[in-house]
Amino acid sequence: MQAAFYTRTGPAAEVLQFGEQPTPQPGPGEVRIRLHTSGVNPSDYKTRRGGPGRPPLAWPLIIPHSDGAGVIDAVGPGVPASRIGERVWTWNAQWNRPFGTAAQYIALPSAQAVRMPDALGDAEGACLGIPAFTALQAVRRAELQPGQVVLVSGGAGSVGHYAIQLAKRAGATVLTTVSTDAKAEHALRAGADHVIRYRSENVGERVHAFSGGRGADAVIEMDLTANAHLYPACLRPGATIVVYGMGAAESTLPGMWLMRSRARILFEFIYEIPAEDRAAGLREFDTLLGANALQHTVGLRLPLSEIARAHEIVEQGSVMGNVVLDIP
Repeated sequence: MQAAFYTRTGPAAEVLQFGEQPTPQPGPGEVRIRLHTSGVNPSDYKTRRGGPGRPPLAWPLIIPHSDGAGVIDAVGPGVPASRIGERVWTWNAQWNRPFGTAAQYIALPSAQAVRMPDALGDAEGACLGIPAFTALQAVRRAELQPGQVVLVSGGAGSVGHYAIQLAKRAGATVLTTVSTDAKAEHALRAGADHVIRYRSENVGERVHAFSGGRGADAVIEMDLTANAHLYPACLRPGATIVVYGMGAAESTLPGMWLMRSRARILFEFIYEIPAEDRAAGLREFDTLLGANALQHTVGLRLPLSEIARAHEIVEQGSVMGNVVLDIP
């Protein structure tokens, strides 16, 4: 099969290769998917790049990427043959295993191949495993109630865009931070009530203006390292902070303020959420996707052979929306 892979960490153009690899066969409890698309996420380039805070190469050869979509074409022992022909999307495809979705085929546990509704395209299916699931889990853990105010950090990003939509469905008033007018428009289309241009506006003042002076009830946080210093100016006492990302291995927190305000910080690592949360999330996705209730933003599609360029684009943050690779 054709696949993209690397055998050492480093810059995308230097280490990513494209060529032939053995076609996998499904083992017990597994399905094989003929992949049509592969989603590129920030965690993919960070793992490929390596460096401080990243573990060494875990396997001699890695086919990257956790997200993708395609059609089941074979099943292993213990999996009903009726699954053959299903259109599916994947989650955790390359977590704790060497072979991900940047290939024509992947074999993985049957539970990690989730049936897609007919109306969902393959490119959109490749956006679900990390971006949409991270947003879903973060919003669920924030326990938003109708009428509460939530601040979504980076609302034009892949996770933030889904988080805005899901928070609105929970009945919250959604504030979000953005850096440009184009990103502001993107966040507003997703349903944000108010956007804050953090480069030119005082974030705390705008949060209080939009929340009637009481501050936000919750934050969906993409970068704890960069944004923790804003919390005293933005949040009401007892607020919930759900963190799904950070810009460095360590972050400085306003500890005394957090303690006195009785804030709680919850950390999300989408690869290892509890099994019951995963099952509940999948059930919710089944309802949302079946009703075509989510906006998906595929910012760029490239052929699999251009994986190095795709990694560079995601690393630079130069495309708004998800970068998806089409597989021949």
